[in-house]
Amino acid sequence: MIRIKWILILLNIIITPVKANSVNTTSNSSGSVVNQAVQVVPSRNFSYQMNTINCQGATLNISPFVSTTYGFATPYETHYERPVYSRKDVEGDFDDENKPIGDGDVDEGYRGEVLYFEQVRTGQKQSNVSINGGITATFSIPLDREPIKECKKAMKKQNELYEASLAAKRLNFEMSRAKTCIDNLKQGIRFKEGTEMARICADVELITPPNVEHTHKIK
Repeated sequence: MIRIKWILILLNIIITPVKANSVNTTSNSSGSVVNQAVQVVPSRNFSYQMNTINCQGATLNISPFVSTTYGFATPYETHYERPVYSRKDVEGDFDDENKPIGDGDVDEGYRGEVLYFEQVRTGQKQSNVSINGGITATFSIPLDREPIKECKKAMKKQNELYEASLAAKRLNFEMSRAKTCIDNLKQGIRFKEGTEMARICADVELITPPNVEHTHKIK
């Protein structure tokens, strides 16, 4: 009995009709997408070189750009012809006086008859031009900055060596100038005052050195 009961329940579920309302929906969409790409080409890196020391620093590249796009449609049609059909309806029914009148439908013989064609504007664009502008910027920095720091330190030391060498050469030049001017003054030679060469020894003076007493034992 239990098996028969379950069989009847299953048959009832299978045989029982199911009513449902279905709605058919349709959606259409159209459009166009224009993809534009801007390529950024990295420029050269700035390097600083002194003698055999060469250091490269970070760079910032700023590149303005202007791009234009031009689009057109083919075939290009400004208007199209739309047919106007006959709607003549003078027969098919009768009035109270038994006179023929229209029945709301186009009379036979005039159905599908084209009276004329009217011009309808398409609204189609002949061309489409767009101008886009912008700025691209790239900033490049070295990943390992320790060699850059050491390179800058070496360049700073090199500058100090150049300055010390320049100071030593300047000192030798000044001492040589002073000695030459003093020797000429001792010999009674000097450039005439007011001349261009006289300015070379203008800041050199000849002074008498202080007397120093010397004592010597006589045996």
